[in-house]
Amino acid sequence: MSVHRVAVLALDGMSPLDLAIPLQIFRSRTGTPYEISVCGPTGLAPTSNGLPLAVTNGLDVLRAADTLIVPGFDPGVAPQPEPVPPAVLDALATARDQGRRVVSICTGAFALAEAGLLDGLHATTHWQYTDELEREYPAVHVDRDVLYVDEGDILTSAGVCCGIDLCLHIVRRDLGAVVANQIARGIVAAPHREGGQAQYVPAPVAVTGETALAKTRAWALERLGQPLAVAQLARHAGLSERSFMRRFVNETGTTPLQWLVDARLGLARELLETTDHSIDLVARDSGLGSAANLRLHFRRALSTTPTAYRRAFTRGGSSPSGIGDRTTAGRR
Repeated sequence: MSVHRVAVLALDGMSPLDLAIPLQIFRSRTGTPYEISVCGPTGLAPTSNGLPLAVTNGLDVLRAADTLIVPGFDPGVAPQPEPVPPAVLDALATARDQGRRVVSICTGAFALAEAGLLDGLHATTHWQYTDELEREYPAVHVDRDVLYVDEGDILTSAGVCCGIDLCLHIVRRDLGAVVANQIARGIVAAPHREGGQAQYVPAPVAVTGETALAKTRAWALERLGQPLAVAQLARHAGLSERSFMRRFVNETGTTPLQWLVDARLGLARELLETTDHSIDLVARDSGLGSAANLRLHFRRALSTTPTAYRRAFTRGGSSPSGIGDRTTAGRR
């Protein structure tokens, strides 16, 4: 597998956490092709908490990267936002023109928008800045209630920790569910959660303190191959169906049935990657029933087929032909 260069752009006023997220997820590991570095237009970049960061790589690293990541930074307050250096805007525009992948975390979307990369596309940013992004860049379709948006070569995430979800989504696109889940376990993060469409992922954000249903979700994950109804889940949780539905949505941001579909699709992906089971058997063991139903969910969620997914990501088979192969995710 050839090396895939990831460059993280350090802008003045950036969030240290937004910078740390890609550095942790895309660091070099056995079985992954990533090589990550930090670059910037200046040698010293002040962070949003006042801590200065020494940046030893210039924008030449950005121009040579296969994936460019812009962490969140203080975009300033309209009508006098902090300007993004012209050299940075030129490098981002060139990357887009050359078909390279450009990613933003949190308010990093403002740099992408200023460079014209988001014109005509759906995008998101921190909820405190969605109004400003929409007002300052009317050509951008701002999605407010999502963790992140995948538009193929251009990806944006909502605030701060949503960058973890986006980076894991990228790993899953590149290398498959098994590798992404291994990294998620290593950083003690929730595994990737699918949405109704590959590029619009509903935000399953837990309400602070409301994690009473964690045991019920863990119980369900051990029984995905079995029929599971809301009534069974509610009984396990010791709640009425109405109370269970309300609490479940509060904790996960999605309904129990959609959560089950997403979990079963994730299990199906792992089975396709790690076993030689037939499509019928994968559908049965993942709880999706029939091969036809499995194909339907793969087409809706991933814009591909189970067979094509297995060809791209199976162990011992052909390795991914290209990092970020958009036949598996992120296409409209």
